[in-house]
Amino acid sequence: MKQLLILSGKGGTGKTTIASAFIKLADAKVYADCDVDAPNLHLITNLKTKPKVSDYYGLDKAKINNDLCIKCNKCIESCRFDSIDENYNINIYACEGCGVCEFVCPVKAITMEPSIDGEMMLYYNDEKVFSTAKLKMGSGTSGLLVTEVKKQMKSKNIDTEFAIIDGSPGIGCPVIASLSGVDMVLIVSEPSISGISDMKRIIDTASKFNIKTAVCINKYDTNIDISKKIIDFCDKENIPFVGKIPFDNKAVQAINNGLTIVDIDSKSNEAVTKVYNKTINLLFENGGN
Repeated sequence: MKQLLILSGKGGTGKTTIASAFIKLADAKVYADCDVDAPNLHLITNLKTKPKVSDYYGLDKAKINNDLCIKCNKCIESCRFDSIDENYNINIYACEGCGVCEFVCPVKAITMEPSIDGEMMLYYNDEKVFSTAKLKMGSGTSGLLVTEVKKQMKSKNIDTEFAIIDGSPGIGCPVIASLSGVDMVLIVSEPSISGISDMKRIIDTASKFNIKTAVCINKYDTNIDISKKIIDFCDKENIPFVGKIPFDNKAVQAINNGLTIVDIDSKSNEAVTKVYNKTINLLFENGGN
């Protein structure tokens, strides 16, 4: 099973809009939302099945047993994250789980215990699987959770040629985790100065994994000149450019109504269908799975 990952350099480019359109066009059997900080693909895909929900345990957090604590202050002095207050309470949002406090405690009053850092959701039936998760506020384990989302996506034996993954914006830990093991990345760019810069950063990051990369432009007609610069850059760097999608008020209305842009008759529907066909051809251009 090949994996197609859809990324963008920043939020608001239309990455999830295009991912949801691809899922609908492909009638995808396996897909995932790896934007664990702000997952919203489930709002558009409208799956009818109830998800299997499970806790996600990230880094262990410190816990102080006040019955054993002798208030020697060694834990407070040793914590570089200032996560222990003068009353020997742990701030779980500040605690990084390093275990130094446990190590220095002379009476073993501190233990490191599993911390629930989010929840995982798996929607599935005999034909389809959708994996997603939501990271708990303040947790720094987004990359680890993304890895678990991808494992969960592959946990059911669904016969399909490829999976579609909606990734996180940017190039941080969740994106790095999303890139691992995928066959191709589609970058959704926008025609702005920051859009060009963000696109180049993702291209550079994906190249370090030796992953095939293609680019499309969303809302290209909001700045024709910069759209041309993006296309010229792709041509110069020999990066496949798979198409451009116009700004479309009907697309906005569709998303607000919980639909994908291919559920309506619009210019964005026609454009994203062309982008989809070119992208899938690239994904399978060498043949086989």
